[in-house]
Amino acid sequence: MSKIVKNFIVSEEGATAVEYGLLAALIAVVIIAAVTSVGQHLRSMFFNIANHL
Repeated sequence: MSKIVKNFIVSEEGATAVEYGLLAALIAVVIIAAVTSVGQHLRSMFFNIANHL
C-alpha cells in the first residue's frame, strides 16, 4: 500500500496536465483580448466611414 502512495506522490502526470491547462487558458485569454481590441478598432473605423458617406 505504501508503494502505491509513494508512486502517487512522485508522479508528475497530473502536474503536467495542469500546466498544459493553464498554458491553454492563458493563450485563450490573450487571443480573446486581441480579437476584442481589433474588433473594437474595426467597428469604430466602419462607423467613421459610414458617417462620412
